Amino acid sequence: MKKHFSIITGTGSYIPSKIIKNEDFLKNEFYNSSQEKISKNNKEIIEKFQQITGISERRYVEDEYVTSDIGFFAAKKAIESSKTDKESLDYIIVAHNFGDVSGSNRQSDLVPSIAARIKYKLGIENPYTVAYDLPFGCPGWLQGLIQADYFIKSGDAKRILVIGVETLSRVSDPYDIDSMIYSDGSGAVILEAVSSENPVGIISHKTRSDTLGHLNLLKMNKSYNPKLSIKKDIFLKMNGRKLYEYALNTVPCLVKDVIEKAGFFIRDIKKVLIHQANEKMDDAILIRLLKLYNIKKIPENIMPMTISKLGNNSVATLPILFDLLIKGKLKNHSILTGDNLVFASVGAGMNVNALVYRMP
Repeated sequence: MKKHFSIITGTGSYIPSKIIKNEDFLKNEFYNSSQEKISKNNKEIIEKFQQITGISERRYVEDEYVTSDIGFFAAKKAIESSKTDKESLDYIIVAHNFGDVSGSNRQSDLVPSIAARIKYKLGIENPYTVAYDLPFGCPGWLQGLIQADYFIKSGDAKRILVIGVETLSRVSDPYDIDSMIYSDGSGAVILEAVSSENPVGIISHKTRSDTLGHLNLLKMNKSYNPKLSIKKDIFLKMNGRKLYEYALNTVPCLVKDVIEKAGFFIRDIKKVLIHQANEKMDDAILIRLLKLYNIKKIPENIMPMTISKLGNNSVATLPILFDLLIKGKLKNHSILTGDNLVFASVGAGMNVNALVYRMP
């Protein structure tokens, strides 16, 4: 008996052309959360930063673009690669967290929605192409994929565009060391309904939200620079140590749960696609996941990484990673029909989600 499944038929991404290397931060002034200037020299700070995060460079959005622009660029590529009639889209779901933030004005611009702006830029006339935003922290794009799967399996939709886009460089505090983590970019996929006797596409998914005791691990707050903190501008702030602990305590267990929900074992998984937040943290999550299965040796090339060159661009990391993977642009990584992938992300909320996907 055939059942409805959701498969990805097109992908696209936009990686900004502006490359910011670690040495570009040598002249920055860094302060701590107590608004005290950090006495260590920047060369030492940057070397330790790279050792922990694995980031050597990142991308910043070009001055003339905002979030809806680069989201549109990725969406257009996804539509073209799937050979989809844009007027046939039932939904456009856009995951982001800060809206359109210009280089000259840090205030978030969220009305009309980013999804509505991207629909407009795509020139879609169909009034029944429902466009809405999804603010869910870094796991937003994956949660959009989960929502799209529900729409498709309910019979409500046949074709959905899911976009993850962020311009974190516009909301980060240049006086905060954590600002070196953040980057910009966008990724998009077309998710379509297919009938199949055998499971294909999205097989299982799971999400959790923890707020009590975890609400402010990522938040907006004043600059660490005491001269700027008197202004009304607020910036993205992170409690890195506690966030690291939270991720290690939640992500591996949730990934194991979603693999078991799919009826698989870890050895059935070809690739683990995890949110590119911190290389050391991602490595630790993978080690702890394998430990849950009593596996000590990490399978070769199981976890593709982009963070060293692209940094952490929040909701855009997973769709960019998948787009590069499926188009053969990641060295030593490839996927074939029948391969099983697991996606996972963690971020503000705190929210964690995971999804198992079988390549059609």
